[in-house]
Amino acid sequence: MTRLSRKPAFWAVAAVLVVGLVFGLYWFQPWKLLTSKTVNDAAPAVVSAPPSPVPTPSPVAGSASPSAVAVLVAEGSLVTHEHDSSGTAQLVRLPDGRYQVILRDLATSDGPDLRVWLTDQPVLPGRAGWHVFDDGKHVELGRLKGTHGTQVYAVPSGVDPATLRSVTIWCARFKVSFAAAPLAA
Repeated sequence: MTRLSRKPAFWAVAAVLVVGLVFGLYWFQPWKLLTSKTVNDAAPAVVSAPPSPVPTPSPVAGSASPSAVAVLVAEGSLVTHEHDSSGTAQLVRLPDGRYQVILRDLATSDGPDLRVWLTDQPVLPGRAGWHVFDDGKHVELGRLKGTHGTQVYAVPSGVDPATLRSVTIWCARFKVSFAAAPLAA
C-alpha cells in the first residue's frame, strides 16, 4: 500500500473518487429516502357551494364572530408518478377573493428540491405523467412543507386559476413529478 500511495496516479484517482462522492451525495441526497416530516397547517373550513345567506344575529360585544368559510372550486386525488403518493388537492376561494391550494392527507416521499405547482397540463398516469408539467404554463406555490399532513399554499394574486387544471409535487432538481392531482369542479 505504501508503494502505491507514492504514485501520483493514485492520488489523482483518489481525488476524483472523493469529488464524485461529494457531488453524488449533494445531487441525489440519498438520506432523504429515510426522512419524513409531518406538517398540519390550519386549513379553512370548506363548503362545496357558496353558502346561502342566512340571517345571523349581530355579534355581542366581546364575543368572537363566526369564521367565514372557503368555497371549493375544484379538487382531485393525487396520482402517483415517480414516488408512491396519496392525498387530495383542493383549490378553494377564500371569502376575500384570494385562492389557496390545500393538500389534504398528503403522504409522499421526501426528495431534493420539492415544489408545489399549479399547471395547465393534464395528469397522465404512470411514467407518461412524469415530465409533462414543465411543458406548459405553471405557477410555483412554494416548497413542499412536509411529506405528510395537510398543507395550505397561497395562489399568488394575479393568477387566474381557471386557466390551470392540475397540481403537482414537482422535483425541480430532476425535473420530474412525484405525484399530481387533476383539478375538477
